[in-house]
Amino acid sequence: MSAWDAARYQDQHSFVWRYGANLMESLNPQPGERILDVGCGTGQLTAEIARSGATVAGLDNSAEMLAEARRNYPDLAFVLADAASFHFTEPPLSKPFDAVFSNAALHWVKDAEGAVKSIARALRTSGRFVAEFGGKGNIASVQAALGDVLGPGADERSPWYYPSVGEYTALLERHGFEIRDAHLFDRPTPLQGEDGMANWLRMFTGSYWRELPPDRVDDIVRQLVDHLRPILYHDGIWTVDYRRLRVQCVRH
Repeated sequence: MSAWDAARYQDQHSFVWRYGANLMESLNPQPGERILDVGCGTGQLTAEIARSGATVAGLDNSAEMLAEARRNYPDLAFVLADAASFHFTEPPLSKPFDAVFSNAALHWVKDAEGAVKSIARALRTSGRFVAEFGGKGNIASVQAALGDVLGPGADERSPWYYPSVGEYTALLERHGFEIRDAHLFDRPTPLQGEDGMANWLRMFTGSYWRELPPDRVDDIVRQLVDHLRPILYHDGIWTVDYRRLRVQCVRH
């Protein structure tokens, strides 16, 4: 995907990794384990895994995010790679991992099969995969507004993959995973401040207007905010309509 504004992400959208702290209980990292954090962003959850005593590496395809992660946690290992095609051939990363963890990242990977293959390849037999990301129906109101404002071509510019439980578990099973838990749930998520929705749109929907001049982008964002206000703005708070898919599985 396009370059991230890592500073804005860390400052205004910390909810992304803060919600992931709950997922850490499902991972239950143990001292001495080797764990890979796929889509590590600016590294907060990678560091949380490290505090358990596990040896952890963070992986992301954004050089901007990884630069911020390395500033935040200079003692941790971070690697630039694509979640859909990573394959480690040099030690120590080439040694199979005990677990792969991913929070709020895999819905950005449209080649979902490539990601599942890469994750399975990185795991030892009986290694576990714990992930949470956007699922079917995620940000439905935002997607509808994008279609209304940008027209029928909007779907072609979508950078997201939002599978159903059945779709994703079938994919996992085809590549050697045994499902231990998989569920889809609503997570209405409040945004910061009166400009919360405009900031969110600028952070996460840039693929829809990458080639447009700034004044046109400003106009589109205003139109989107106007469309969404009656739906997502209540009592002075913007709340985005997230739905999350959480999976726990083990590689055969």
